Amino acid sequence: MPRLAWFSPMPPARTGVAAYSAEVVEGLRARHEIDVFVDQPLAALARTAARRSGEIATRLSAHEFLWRHRQRPYDLTVYQLGNSSSHDFLWPYLFRFPGLTVLHDAQLHHARAAALLRERRESDYRREFAAAHPASPIDMAELAVAGFDNYLYYDLPMTRLVAQASKLTAVHAPLLLDVLREASPTSIVDVIRIGHGELVSAARQAAASSSVRAAHAIPPGAMLFGVFGGLTPEKRVPQVLEAFAAVLPYHPSARLLLAGAPADYYDVAADIARLGLAAHVHLTGYIANDEAFTDVVAGCDAAITLRWPTAREVSGPWLRALAAGRPTITMDLAHTADVPSLDPRTWGVSHASASVETPEPVTVAIDILDEVHSLRLAMRRLASDAGLRERLGRAGATCWQERHAIRGMLDDYERVITRAISSPTPAVGLPAHLRSDGMERLAVLLEPFGPAVRPLQ
Repeated sequence: MPRLAWFSPMPPARTGVAAYSAEVVEGLRARHEIDVFVDQPLAALARTAARRSGEIATRLSAHEFLWRHRQRPYDLTVYQLGNSSSHDFLWPYLFRFPGLTVLHDAQLHHARAAALLRERRESDYRREFAAAHPASPIDMAELAVAGFDNYLYYDLPMTRLVAQASKLTAVHAPLLLDVLREASPTSIVDVIRIGHGELVSAARQAAASSSVRAAHAIPPGAMLFGVFGGLTPEKRVPQVLEAFAAVLPYHPSARLLLAGAPADYYDVAADIARLGLAAHVHLTGYIANDEAFTDVVAGCDAAITLRWPTAREVSGPWLRALAAGRPTITMDLAHTADVPSLDPRTWGVSHASASVETPEPVTVAIDILDEVHSLRLAMRRLASDAGLRERLGRAGATCWQERHAIRGMLDDYERVITRAISSPTPAVGLPAHLRSDGMERLAVLLEPFGPAVRPLQ
């Protein structure tokens, strides 16, 4: 039975990768011995969460990996890597102990730059920037150092070193294979289908709808739109509120449910008040329970899952909405170009030829260049056309079963894990601080005690 060291944020961490990772570990544990390594401050909470959920996989502080690996080496290290600070703790291990890296985002620059610059490691950031983007002028790094960073991060993804240092790098969107191969031609890359969400029966959907409406005093027959996850400008919440306000004159009983934690840097309540929407928009706050989150998604009549700018991630709430048979409004993005969709400007089907399994349109996709206009058209049509909602929901559930069911994802993991174990450890040139094992600093600390005291080798 292969023995895996699994580095990932896990519940109760507030990130979609945590819930995803817990589900994968649960599915793989029958065939693998898995130790899960989490960030030190969350280690105790993670162990408590594991016991409550009945999981067998051990959850440990990442600091325990070194001596456990020394005592009994793991067959493979697995890193679940995303573009958020929840993943900062695993970066040092990734370069020192190469393994399988699963990229949840095509851009890592935001999180990596923040981690280095927050600790005043400007020199290390400059070195990583130069190694990750050798064709870019090194002076561009000074933009981030000075705080002028936003679009620089999206244009320069900082994934090259990760792919070069890993035995195998896996992505969830096939388009990203070509992106990684171009950035790092010698790296081994593969695709793991992302399985997220669960099929929702008609009975559970009806119960969820009643429960959500009762909790927020929403009339039974009112059209209910939902936005799920963190309430950030990147989720286009300001644009959704503006479009919803424009739709209300045509559907005065419509409601909007914002199900997630408000962002510190965006005052969603102020926007709701400014637009006079207090009687029609409902805030749930953060939903910690996975099952409750699914019920909230299933309880809405349509899900709005937009994101721009995008790190080319696959949206977890969108997958939950597909599995629940809910019609969705999404952004028309390059990494989802194989999903058949409706253009609300013409109501014609886009990307139809790219899908063999699901010829029916799965979602209503918004062109970012016509966002305000298209979003209003999409919301008005879905609010008035129950037949279209039903067809989209049915096609979405079929798409989920074909592409995003848990079983398919676990099969891909089994294949990729086997491939990664047998792949050679890459020999690549890395900046010195990424090759360091930390002993240099320890040697400096022990120097005053004389030659009799030396770091353990």
